[in-house]
Amino acid sequence: MTSREAQMDAMLRHLGAAYYESLHGRASAADVARARGAIEECMVRDVMTTGVVTVDRITPYKEIAQLLAKHKISAVPVLIMGRHVAGVVSEADLLAAQDQAAREDRDRTTGLLPWARHRVAQHPKRTAEELMTKPAITIHPDAPIPRAAAVMHSHHVKRLPVVDPGGKLMGIVSRRDLLSVFLRPDAQIEAEVRELLSEILFADPETVRIAVHGGVVTLLGQTGSQDDHDLIPVAVRLIWDIDGVVDVVDKTSAEAVPASRATIPA
Repeated sequence: MTSREAQMDAMLRHLGAAYYESLHGRASAADVARARGAIEECMVRDVMTTGVVTVDRITPYKEIAQLLAKHKISAVPVLIMGRHVAGVVSEADLLAAQDQAAREDRDRTTGLLPWARHRVAQHPKRTAEELMTKPAITIHPDAPIPRAAAVMHSHHVKRLPVVDPGGKLMGIVSRRDLLSVFLRPDAQIEAEVRELLSEILFADPETVRIAVHGGVVTLLGQTGSQDDHDLIPVAVRLIWDIDGVVDVVDKTSAEAVPASRATIPA
C-alpha cells in the first residue's frame, strides 16, 4: 500500500467511525460532515475488485446459479461485445424466474397424477439475456466512495459494475468493499490505546503490553504498582470508547513485591 493509499484508507475509516458514532448519539452531524469532506478525493477505483466474474447473453440459468454459488457472490454482469455491460443477473432475478416457472408448472400440471407432475416440472430454461435486469446500474471508477454508497442504497443493490466513460467493464464494487474501509487498522487502535495508557498510569506504560487483533484489544504484562493496577479497570472502560474496538481483554497483573521490600512480621 502506497502512502497515498494509506492516507485515503485512514480518512475513510475516520468517516466510518464518525458515522457509527452519529447513529449512537456520540457524534454530531458536523463531525460526520468534516469526516466526509476529508474523503471527497477517495475514488471507487481504490476499493473495486478488478477480477470480475461475468457471463454473456446466452449463459443458461443453471450455469449462472452455479457461478454465484461457487464464487459466493450475489450478482454477475452480463457482457456484450467489447466488454460493454448490458445488464446484471442477481440472485433475486434467479429466484423470480424460479417462482414464475413454478407457477407455470402448476398451471400445466393441474389435473395430472403426481408422477406426471414430477416429469413436467423443470428448471427455468432461460438465458442471461432473458433473466438480467437492464439497464445495469453502474458507477464510474472516479466516483467518490459516498456516491457509490448512495447509489447502492437508492437502487437497493449490493454490487455495482464499474465502467469507463464508454461503458466498458473495469471492475466491480460491493457493499463489503465499501464497508471494509470503515474498519480501523489494528495498528491505529494500538497507538491510541498506548496514548491513553500513558495518560492514566503513573509508571512507565511500556510495562503493559498491548496486542490488537481484529479490533480486540488485549492488555498483557505487569503494571508498575498496585495503584496502577487499580486503574486498569478505568483504562478498560475508556478503551471501549475508542473507535474500532470490539472487545477488551485484561490479562495484566500487579507487579510482584520483592522479598527485600516485603513487610516482615514483628
